[in-house]
Amino acid sequence: MSELTATIIAAHGRHYLADADGEKLQCVTRGKKTNVAVGDVVILKRTSNDQAVIEKIAERTTLLYRSDQYKSKLLAANISRLFIVVATEPSFADDLVSRALVAAEAAGIEAHIILNKVDVEPPLARARERAGLYGALGYPVHELSARARPEHAVETLMPLLAGQSSIFIGQSGMGKSSLINLLVPDADIAVREISEALDTGKHTTTFTRLYWLPGGASIIDSPGFQEFGLYHLTEGMLERAFVEFKPYLGGCKYYNCRHLAEPQCAVLGAVGEGRIAKMRHELYAQLLHESSQTLY
Repeated sequence: MSELTATIIAAHGRHYLADADGEKLQCVTRGKKTNVAVGDVVILKRTSNDQAVIEKIAERTTLLYRSDQYKSKLLAANISRLFIVVATEPSFADDLVSRALVAAEAAGIEAHIILNKVDVEPPLARARERAGLYGALGYPVHELSARARPEHAVETLMPLLAGQSSIFIGQSGMGKSSLINLLVPDADIAVREISEALDTGKHTTTFTRLYWLPGGASIIDSPGFQEFGLYHLTEGMLERAFVEFKPYLGGCKYYNCRHLAEPQCAVLGAVGEGRIAKMRHELYAQLLHESSQTLY
C-alpha cells in the first residue's frame, strides 16, 4: 500500500493517532520502539482503511522530553514555544517551573509563563512576586484569567500562538484545560474522538494531543505532571541552560569549574551578591547530582 506523510496528533502508550491531510489513522511502530512523539512528522505505510505502520520519523527541529534514572519520556517534537501555566491558587511548584525552563533552554525552545486566575485577589501579590523571578530572567509572563476574563485570555494568547507550534504544560489545578478549551472551542469533541480512536476508554486526560489552529499553527496539550526529571542533561548543557549563569561562564578561576564549591567561582560569587537567585543555584546543584545517577 502507498506511503503517506502525516503528523502525530496523539499518543497513548505505544498507540498513536496520525493526521494525514485531515485523515486520521491509528498507527503503531515496527517492533517495540516507542521513540515517537506528538508533533512528529512521520512516513506511514497504510495497512487498512484507518490503520498504518510508522516507517520513518522525519528529522526534528526540536524535541522536548523529561527523564528519570531509567528511561526518558518524550513530550513533544518540532515545537517552537513552551507555555508553562501557573496560577494564583493552588500554589505552584517553583521546582517544576524551573525544570521546564531548563528543558526548554536545552532544547532551543522559547519559553513563556502564563499566570492564570489573576482575578483571585488574596494570593495574587505573592504569585506575581514568584512569577516575577522568571520575568526578571527574561521569560515573558502573561497575566490572565480563563474563567473571569475569557475574551482577554484569548486576545492575549492568540497572537503568541500564531505561526507557532506550541505546547502547554502545568500541574493539575492551574486551569490549563480551561485555557485549551478557550483556544480550541471543539477540544472536548476532539478528545472524545481521539479516545475512541486510541481505545483509551475513559482515560481522556492521560494522553498528549495536538490541536490545529487557523493558519497552520498548533497547540499540544500535555497531561499534568508533578515531576520533571532532567537526567539526560550533561554538565555542559546544564550550566548553559540557566540563562542567568551565562554572563559569568568563563569567568571562574578553573576552566572546568562545576560552580558548586570551587574557589573564585564567578557563578558562586554572583549567587553570594544576589545576582543569581539562591533557589535557582540550588536546583542547578540538584540537577548536576541527578545527571550523575543516570543508568541508561
